[in-house]
Amino acid sequence: MAGGKGGVTVKSARELEFMRRAGQVVAQVKAELREAIRPGITTGELDRLAEVRIRKLGATPSFKGYKGVSSMPFPSTICVSINEEIVHGIPGDRILKEGDIVSVDVGAVVEGFHGDSAFTMSVGDASEEADRLIESTRKALSAGISQAKAGSRVGDISAAVQSYAEGLGYSVVRQYVGHGIGRALHEEPQVPNYGVAGRGPLLRESMTIAIEPMLNTGGWETVQLEDGWTVSTADGSLSAHFEDTIVITKNGAEVLTALSGVEGE
Repeated sequence: MAGGKGGVTVKSARELEFMRRAGQVVAQVKAELREAIRPGITTGELDRLAEVRIRKLGATPSFKGYKGVSSMPFPSTICVSINEEIVHGIPGDRILKEGDIVSVDVGAVVEGFHGDSAFTMSVGDASEEADRLIESTRKALSAGISQAKAGSRVGDISAAVQSYAEGLGYSVVRQYVGHGIGRALHEEPQVPNYGVAGRGPLLRESMTIAIEPMLNTGGWETVQLEDGWTVSTADGSLSAHFEDTIVITKNGAEVLTALSGVEGE
């Protein structure tokens, strides 16, 4: 889930262990959702599957009841955003159709610490344009993660994502950003997907952040829908979203929300 609030991102060894556990819950749920996504399933069915699995794994959903800047608490366990929707889509009766692209954002809490991750995939066979967007957004996340190491700056991550995405002709969403994460779902620092290398907050060992590029085939401008949560592209163009929670180490980033724990999805 995109955001950025107050908090402290540097974690102790004990806190990192809780975050690793939360991250593995998220990774397992993502894997199950990937298998479940198909033409004919509703977004509400995906949400129910996710909540059951999160709780069976001994965690609780991060997003359910979360308020953020909205006056209405988020009503669901996961965010499901389709086609031109960027983030924060509310699951319900909508049926996924062949050719849709769907972005799913999953968060889980273990012992008070959060894991947060998102992926985008096609529903059945999608257009070449959609497939290229999805793969490019995944690689933009990898580009950002590659810059996440102790002694670097947040701007190094931001510039890597922006350079990769815009080099392929995509726009980068600017209103919604990555974030620190830990005891709170959204902590400082904010991690934009655009910026200047060498600038921004210093990355220190044991900092935990969520990097989450959102790329559009059209312009970067966004609109919020009447439900108070769902965000779409202003021009109706396709959007894709990938996210991983990482911890900064001496040698780079450890991805906490991938099943392997060593690389993003």
